[in-house]
Order: sequence, then C-alpha cells, then structure tokens
Amino acid sequence: MKTTILGLRTTIYKVSDLGEAKEWYSKVFQTAPYFDEPFYVGFNIGGYELGLQPQYVVHEKNDAVVSYWGVENVEEEYKRIIGLGAKSHEEPQNVGGDIVVATLTDPWDNTIGLIYNPQFRMP
Repeated sequence: MKTTILGLRTTIYKVSDLGEAKEWYSKVFQTAPYFDEPFYVGFNIGGYELGLQPQYVVHEKNDAVVSYWGVENVEEEYKRIIGLGAKSHEEPQNVGGDIVVATLTDPWDNTIGLIYNPQFRMP
C-alpha cells in the first residue's frame, strides 16, 4: 500500500518563557534557531524541526506523546542535558538489541526523548 504520509517533520514544545527556552534549547541542541519570532522559535535538528511556542494558558502537561531525538550515546547526552537543568523522567535503558532510550523533562515540563537505534537509517 502506498502512503501519503511523508514522515516525522516537527516537534513543538510549549513554554512559558520563550526567550529563556530559546537559550536553553540552543545549549541542549548546540545550535542557534533559524527562525526567531515572538510567536515561534524554530531549530533545524538534523533535518527535523524543533519548534518552541509560547504557552499563555497553563495546562497540566503529560507525556502521552514523546518525540525521541537520535543520539550516538544516550548515557552521555542524558547526563549533559541533566547538567543543563533538565530533570530525569526515565533513566537510560536498553529496550532490545542495541537500542537504548531515555526521557527527561525540560524546565517547562515537556518530555524530551533520546534514542540510540543503529538500525534506523534516514531515507
């Protein structure tokens, strides 16, 4: 069956302080935003979009959907991001074969997933 879905493109995190979040995410992903406006800040992370939007109304956040960002070493990145102020959500764990995952929460309670999956290949 042919699909019209092209794949993951964008992950958006809602934040209460867009300027502070822009600085924090610039450090975490070690890159500057390519789009920077008061209503949206966009980063290009390995060809995928990480967007930050202001959250004007505070809602309780949950982790019903988690985007996992690919890394070469989950344990090292997990520790580095904790050092930048994230909180542990799920410590690094092997989930089968060579695949390792972990999740953290940013200072705005968004869940950030990390994954090492040597079987995943970009098209």
